[in-house]
Amino acid sequence: MPTRRKNSKAKPAPSSRTRKPPATVRQYLAAVPEPQRTTLQAVRASIRAVLPPDATELISYGIPAFKHKQVVVWFAAFANHCSVFPTAAVISQLKNDLKSYTLSKGTIQFPVDKPLPATLIKKMVRARLAHIDTKTKG
Repeated sequence: MPTRRKNSKAKPAPSSRTRKPPATVRQYLAAVPEPQRTTLQAVRASIRAVLPPDATELISYGIPAFKHKQVVVWFAAFANHCSVFPTAAVISQLKNDLKSYTLSKGTIQFPVDKPLPATLIKKMVRARLAHIDTKTKG
C-alpha cells in the first residue's frame, strides 16, 4: 500500500460548488467539452425555433434555460449524457413519446451520441408553452 505524504502541494480539482457558475448561455456552452457542446447547440436551436420572439435565454440553477413569462425549459450537459428539463407536467403528457429515454420527475436524459430528435424537442416546448399560457390566463 503506498504511503501518503503529509502536506502535499497537490490540490484537488475544484468541485462544481467552488467554481463560479457561468453568467451566460454562451459561457456555459464554451465550457462544455465536445461532443456534448455540439449536442447542446442542436438542442438549443430546436428550442429556439419554436419559442416566441420575445423569449430570452438565461442561466437558471447554473444551467441554460429559456424564459417566456416563466422558464420554459432547461438543458444541460453531464459527463455521460445530456438532459432536457421540460417540467414533470410535460413529461407526463408526452410519456408515450419518451419511452426510450431515461426519465425522472422533470428530467429527460439521453446519450450524447443519440440526441433527442428536433421534432420531439419542439413538441415538448410547445406543450410547455401551452401549460404556461393556461397558468397565466387562469
